[in-house]
Amino acid sequence: MERTGVERDRLDAGDRLDVGFEPVEEGDGYGLLVVDPIERRQFRMYTADTVEPRAADPDRLRFPVDAAVTVRTEQVTLPTVVATYVRDADGGMVAEVEHFAEESVDAGTYVVEVCAPVKLYLRVEGPLTVSSDVASTRIAFDGVRDVTLGARSHHDRPATTVTTTDEPRDVMRAVSTFGSALKTTTPERSYPTLRGHPPLVERGDELSVPDGLRIPETGVRLELPPELDSVYVATPLAYYLGARVVPGADPRLVTETGFVHDLDPPRGFECEVERVLKQTFLLDCVTRTEGLYRVDLHERSVLLDRIDLDLERLYQLPLADQLREYLSVPYDAIRDVVPEWSQTTHVTPAAEHVELLPFVTNDLAVVRTPTGSQVPGSSVQSEATASFARTNSAGAAAERGSVASFLRGASEAGEADGWNERSFFRPEPDDSLEQVWVGDGAPVGASKATREAYSNRLERSPVEGDIGITVVCNDPLMAVERDMVEAAYGAREDLPFDVDVHYDLTTEELRAVLGQSTEFLHYVGHIDDDGFECADGKLDAGTLETVGPDAFLLNACRSYDQGQALIGGGAISGIVTLSDVVNSSAVTMGRTLARLLNAGFPLQSALEVASEDSPVGEQYVVVGVGNFTIAQSTGGLPNVCRVSSVGDGYELEFVAYPTNRYGMGSMVQPYIPGIGEQYLASGTVDTFDLSQESLLSFLELDGVPVRYDGSFQWSTALSANDF
Repeated sequence: MERTGVERDRLDAGDRLDVGFEPVEEGDGYGLLVVDPIERRQFRMYTADTVEPRAADPDRLRFPVDAAVTVRTEQVTLPTVVATYVRDADGGMVAEVEHFAEESVDAGTYVVEVCAPVKLYLRVEGPLTVSSDVASTRIAFDGVRDVTLGARSHHDRPATTVTTTDEPRDVMRAVSTFGSALKTTTPERSYPTLRGHPPLVERGDELSVPDGLRIPETGVRLELPPELDSVYVATPLAYYLGARVVPGADPRLVTETGFVHDLDPPRGFECEVERVLKQTFLLDCVTRTEGLYRVDLHERSVLLDRIDLDLERLYQLPLADQLREYLSVPYDAIRDVVPEWSQTTHVTPAAEHVELLPFVTNDLAVVRTPTGSQVPGSSVQSEATASFARTNSAGAAAERGSVASFLRGASEAGEADGWNERSFFRPEPDDSLEQVWVGDGAPVGASKATREAYSNRLERSPVEGDIGITVVCNDPLMAVERDMVEAAYGAREDLPFDVDVHYDLTTEELRAVLGQSTEFLHYVGHIDDDGFECADGKLDAGTLETVGPDAFLLNACRSYDQGQALIGGGAISGIVTLSDVVNSSAVTMGRTLARLLNAGFPLQSALEVASEDSPVGEQYVVVGVGNFTIAQSTGGLPNVCRVSSVGDGYELEFVAYPTNRYGMGSMVQPYIPGIGEQYLASGTVDTFDLSQESLLSFLELDGVPVRYDGSFQWSTALSANDF
């Protein structure tokens, strides 16, 4: 339902991953399947006839690629509309193709850049025409030609490891190396694929920075009190600016040209660091439109109507001088144009959490030190049953005393087993799409990040074959959810899924299943303090030697501890529960989450969307990496459409959810007639006024979640009779 915006990527040769090409023949269609095994991405392109790919020299593309082949064909058709650029042999821009557009170029040597889920480049000689309609893009030549096709994975990893002591001054020097991961210091670093992963950080007896780690000379430094809380909060900003972090009496940003910006005004240090990051990022996104990719960006037109900005001059300035210009703009003039931030991470300023800073920074998160309130376990449980009662006021199930018989738990609600004596923490609300908790205890309303989960993601290795989904139902009375999710997973023709279903497993059978490699585990059944309830007893996930699933949903009561054990055993991300959950609500959550994950939503975003429609949504949390996905979205970025009736027409609010592939700085263009602009793709993109006909045409393009006048639907199930 959207076209993802352009991103210019560069990877060092040492970062290259194995991308493969496979000829395909589907009915009357022929072509190539491009496979990125490490990121589990696939992209099909079709040709007029069968093709036989031959290995080619990747250097012919002039752009870094992981592998290249040559085929002979007279045209290539892409089964979607993505940003497509025609460049000359020297890499200069010749043409850009929007949707419903056509561009032709005369004879010459060209490289066609395709911003697909796997980055593609096509090198060909001769005249060519690139055209697109609502559903596809076609690259046609003047006859059968040799076409060199190169592909590059979007995957990126830390280049090295920095060791630091717990002393704040050493931590400052360690995080000062993070800017080495930036692939450019121009405004193009606002594209997510031009921001590499910062070096890993380990704690040790002395500071050690590897030789050869190149730290950019941006002429910017952050002077901060030598305290861990100040350093943690400022780390993502230091990374984005390529700034050095040095001790100073008062927090401030200083450039080599003499510009000074106070980072501790009356509104507070954390607030100011957040503002500077967001303001610099937004103005970089606008200024980059004067550079390599001159796209028609919505935010640019909005800001130029308000502020006198000479973007061409700004683009040419060094980073330090750009900062002076950017920060001279009143924040109130841009506040409503700053995209909704993807993540706020609440980090307890303890020494052991320094090892999570590279991962938090890689997500370009806003960092805060924890504020909020502790919540006793008994309160969390009472909220769960009260929410159920409020939404089921009719019948015996609404009575507090009878709620236990409707719980998805192995024991009665309120049983004194130690769980109710636990303390949970509710972070202070924030306006980011995702809240992340780094600290002791279990969060309410935020995902729980751990060093183990991020390490597990880095150690992820390619898995051949289809995307594996394992469904385990250990209670026959919960077969309704089992059947629903079995149908939901893999219900997409464009991605290969292998759904494996198990029933009523014994402890040894479940141990074997949990040890098998698979992309996702959906567990339906009972869990208590002793572990997973099986046909012959309990299995504690903490006793597993290895854990096979990359991600999981433990749709059972109080599954938090078992989920944490799965992360400790090798899993990357999972959805768990903090309390007992009502069975009927758990079934609804399980079905909705399955469809959202299948549609390409990250786990945390899927939970956020599903929770809006559930009275027990806050009882579920993500443990591990919240922006982890098990499938790619059809259009690149998962989205939700919020529709409301307005007079004789409709108002559509388009909400985009960033992923680990499409992070802050990506762009999107909804396929709405008359909309020729691209938008920064995070949170609410814009609101559009549509007729019923235009609305239905838009919703028919893809299967996405729709909230219409408050109710949750899927676009594929809606028709004119529903409006």
